[in-house]
Amino acid sequence: MIKLFITGCNGQLGREINKKYAGRDDIELINTDVAELDITNVDAVVKMIEEVKPYAIINCAAHTAVDKCEDDVDNAYKINAIGPRNLSIAANKVGAKMVHISTDYVFEGNGTKPYTEFDETNPQGMYGRTKLEGEKFVEKFADKYFIIRTAWLYGDGKNFVKTMLRLSETNDEVRVVGDQIGSPTSTAVLADIIDNLIWTDNYGLFHGTCEGVCSWADFTEEIFRLAGKTTKVNHITTAEYPTPAKRPAYSVLDNYMLKITTGYVAADWKDAIAVYMKELLENN
Repeated sequence: MIKLFITGCNGQLGREINKKYAGRDDIELINTDVAELDITNVDAVVKMIEEVKPYAIINCAAHTAVDKCEDDVDNAYKINAIGPRNLSIAANKVGAKMVHISTDYVFEGNGTKPYTEFDETNPQGMYGRTKLEGEKFVEKFADKYFIIRTAWLYGDGKNFVKTMLRLSETNDEVRVVGDQIGSPTSTAVLADIIDNLIWTDNYGLFHGTCEGVCSWADFTEEIFRLAGKTTKVNHITTAEYPTPAKRPAYSVLDNYMLKITTGYVAADWKDAIAVYMKELLENN
């Protein structure tokens, strides 16, 4: 029996991984969230991992509230940096593979072409900084690791797609930022990327997003189109929607390492959101 140890199991990606491996009698999922395991406590982490002895640890836990990270700095570092460090230390003790999910926010976001894994990082806020420190800890303490940077993630749980659909119920028009460019990525695509890597020895740093690019406003228009909504989307600038944390203006990731080492090409963002919306609308 292959044991996969999941942290942050109640989050969007944690739920997706459970869905992906449901019914597999050769895989046992050990699901943990903050109630079962405090990943910021190294002794607790090591103790549990040594008891379970998993094939791999998939770290879906993160402090993802970008604006809150600006004020909640200690917790951001604990969850986004110290947690991955502790899991990596524990992984090495039992020879487990370490899968760590990172973010496009490690980049400055002033570029004009997709960032590869070889481009220089320069996070502009505490979320990106703490996630980058997490990457460094994984690289330092885990012998067998896959760091996967993703972006604009949506799946089963609270997300941008559901927020926009909810707003469309009570508004004829919505204002959405149109000058931040990225690649909306479904948890289904990210789970597939993880599955593509986890059974291999193809270790290292990877980008893992859907193909194609759009703005948040473009994304919203596609969501409304698929849902049959007539709500108008007004494109606004980042300056018109100030937030405590600075967002990258351009954070498109090129899945360069995936393509050249495995030949894997992720689904286009429009295809991925169509699949997600079909399932969402059928279940509601």
